[in-house]
Amino acid sequence: MLAGKKMKSLFVLSTVLILCGILIGCSQKNEGAKDIPVPAIEERIKQVASLEEMEKGDMNKLKKLYRMDADEVQDFVLYTAESNVEANELAVIKVKQENQAEVVKEKIMKRIEAQEVKLKDYRPEQFDLVEKHVLKVKGLYILFTVSKDAEQIERAFDEALT
Repeated sequence: MLAGKKMKSLFVLSTVLILCGILIGCSQKNEGAKDIPVPAIEERIKQVASLEEMEKGDMNKLKKLYRMDADEVQDFVLYTAESNVEANELAVIKVKQENQAEVVKEKIMKRIEAQEVKLKDYRPEQFDLVEKHVLKVKGLYILFTVSKDAEQIERAFDEALT
């Protein structure tokens, strides 16, 4: 009789612990876990910044500028300056797996360094824009922008993912 009560208490306790574990696991906020289509983020950005004087890039341009492979990228939008002496740039990249985000971020950092070297003495005002770039990772999403509207673009990116 006593053994039966202990077994029943142990079963109830185990069940409660398992349920608590499930509830805690499901309630934790996963930063950047939202699955937002990249074009939706692009539209949010277009509401706060003009991209009209920029060219929309394709996968070849993404590979050329950032040395990225197609297997790293699930989706992206890329805008670059019409002239190579201008620094304006916008990339919103969604990687396939979160562990790829840091690798992609490092590749973008190399692009930033190259732009700084190219523009430092030649185009000081463009160099200043590069210096004030925004590069951030939020879950599967990466934002990189060089723009006079960088703060507004960053805000639109954040709002789209929250």
